[in-house]
Order: sequence, then structure tokens, then C-alpha cells
Amino acid sequence: MDPLHLAIALGPLSVYLLLLGAIHLTPRPFVTSGSRDAAALGVGIGGLVIAGPLELFVPETFAFVWGALVWVLLLLFYGLCLTLYVLVMRPRIVIYNVSREVVRPLLANLVSDLDREARWAGECLVLPKLGVQLHIEASPAMRVVQLVAAGPQQSYEGWRRLERALMPALRQTPGTRHRLGYTLVGCGVAMVAFMAFLMVRDPETVAQSLREMLRF
Repeated sequence: MDPLHLAIALGPLSVYLLLLGAIHLTPRPFVTSGSRDAAALGVGIGGLVIAGPLELFVPETFAFVWGALVWVLLLLFYGLCLTLYVLVMRPRIVIYNVSREVVRPLLANLVSDLDREARWAGECLVLPKLGVQLHIEASPAMRVVQLVAAGPQQSYEGWRRLERALMPALRQTPGTRHRLGYTLVGCGVAMVAFMAFLMVRDPETVAQSLREMLRF
């Protein structure tokens, strides 16, 4: 793979790894919605999609007629596909840099104020007044806990209220930096340095690949 395509493929991914590493190195839990988490991942792997499937299936006739405009349309198509996936996925809340043992009791205390009819069944929680049914999924190695929708009948407003209530509660929760963050940041920095080295070492190849890619 030439330096330009390598940079396109790994550039967004390196930024995603740096962001994820920074989150794991924060001393407090980080809360985000499942839609934002999925969108960030989609952007992170977007370079791999551009340098792989999108370029492979570019209609050559249309590309030579419209030139660089074809890439605008392909990026728009990818963005629309990612948006559609985010919109149809079931609600979930992702909490980084925390364990199940911390989230479960905190959530139990929190839902009593949000919905007095809340009830637990193992790792599942039902909030009838909020229209939320969820179960807890944890990844101990990554120190990530997800509150995932259980069942199709969900209230998106109820999920937003739950997320807004969790954020200040977790902000007061003490935490520790996860060593995985150093690995992710190190990988991101190494990828950026490697891409920069290849592009600076052979700028003519980069320029030629760009002209071929954009059909100039």
C-alpha cells in the first residue's frame, strides 16, 4: 500500500485510538450515548472504508467524467449509511473507565428517584414510567460498562433522562487511570509518526497517488 492510502486508512483510526486512550487515562468515569459511541467508531474506521471498499467499487466511467466529485458523493453515501445505522440501533449508554461493581449500586440508588416503580431482575432493570428496559453488560478487560436496551419498546426521552442523571452521579465517583489508555495512546502516536515519516520520505509518490485517486 502506498503512503497516501496508508495515511487515509490509518489517519482517522489513529485519532480514534488517541481519543479512546485519553478517555481511559482520565481519573473519572466517562459517560456517552450508544449513538455517539457508534458514530465515533464509524468515523474511526472510515479511512479503512475509503481506502478499501469505496475505492475498489468506484464506477470508473463516472469517476473520469466527474473527477473528485465522485469522492464527495461516496463520502456522503458512507455518512448516510452510518447515520442510518446510528438511528436504527437500540438505545444504550456506554460508561468508560468503570467496573460493574461501581455502576450497579450507583444505578440502584439513582433509579429510585427517577422511577419509584423500578424493579430489578438479575442484571435487568425495568423503569415503567420512563419507558426504559435495560440490562447491564460489562467488559472487565476494557473497563467498560454498557446499559443496553432489552426489548424493542423503548422511550428515547427516558434514555436521555437516564443518561443526564448518570453523568453528575458518576462525576462524583472516584476512579483510577486504566493502563490500557497508555497502550492506546502509544499505538495512536506510533501510527501518526509512521504515516508522517512515509509521506515526508516520498512526497512525489504521495502526489502521484493523489492525482490518480482524484482522476486529475
